Amino acid sequence: MGYPIASGTTYSLTTYLKSPNLITGRHLFLPKGTLTLVARGSATGMQALITVGGVTIVDLMTLPYFGATGSLDVSQHVVCNQAVAGGVAEFYLFNNSAGTLTTDYVLLFTPTK
Repeated sequence: MGYPIASGTTYSLTTYLKSPNLITGRHLFLPKGTLTLVARGSATGMQALITVGGVTIVDLMTLPYFGATGSLDVSQHVVCNQAVAGGVAEFYLFNNSAGTLTTDYVLLFTPTK
């Protein structure tokens, strides 16, 4: 299991908005490794976009809706688990629905040799 490079609890976006890059600081430049996105939306309509080194890893994938109650579970809510070659990392959330949505998420990174 990796270490978190971005996380949010009840991250809220209103109708048709895009978040800023959710990866900031020293985690903006990643070495070779594996990215794992664990996310849980409050309803259907939230989408994720992840790129590393200019390569799209997750391309506007709709985050699954698992029900309105419960907590984020790394063993059940994995959206993506992908090896990356390294580079500048970007992670955005989009709300493509006609209402305000919230999302719990954690983006984990595991470096490799």
